[in-house]
Amino acid sequence: MLKDGEKVAVLQRDKETYAIVPHFVLGLVTSDDLRKVADVADKYKVAAMKITSAARIAMVGFKAEDIDQAWQDLGIDPGHAIGLCVRSVKACPGNTLCRLGKQDALSLGKELDGRYHGFKLPNKFKIGVSGCPNNCAETPIKDLGFVGKSKGWTVLVGGNAASRPQLAQELTSGLTDEQALEVADKVLNSFAKEGKKSERLGRFINRIGFDAFKDAVL
Repeated sequence: MLKDGEKVAVLQRDKETYAIVPHFVLGLVTSDDLRKVADVADKYKVAAMKITSAARIAMVGFKAEDIDQAWQDLGIDPGHAIGLCVRSVKACPGNTLCRLGKQDALSLGKELDGRYHGFKLPNKFKIGVSGCPNNCAETPIKDLGFVGKSKGWTVLVGGNAASRPQLAQELTSGLTDEQALEVADKVLNSFAKEGKKSERLGRFINRIGFDAFKDAVL
């Protein structure tokens, strides 16, 4: 891994080339964003591009000496694709675009991304925001999830899809956007303070007990 300020490149399997991962908040892009990505891909003859599960575009095949200039050419912030931090916030279209949406997943997701993307924690941390109970943002397998219902947000905690997968548990429900953000802040700060290194939130909750965790964050 190479670091230059906030710029991060990920060493690839060949041990010679790197991937860079521009951050598109919630996977929302403009035509100008896509043109920049295509122009940089052409300029540096990247080997591959992959839309990731975090709704970003991984650009694979940069030489080490080209990474800094490639970031400058892109003019897009890097995504936190690696490291012990909040990696991503995934959100469905919510009631902004989807006829099934009960709550505004995009607005809540953007606020969560702005506050917490890259926030340092004991292990990687993923957030999902689904505008209805269909859970299109894979909310039940996120460390922290929000599910939109007619009476507000339901909060789920402790899910993950890692090597030892587990489903999230319901923490509370019926929250406004402001209340949901307050709970998110308490969950993240409690985990940052009390979690052990390399421990996912679900393992942390299992270790201290769900009732104790709930008392600490509500």
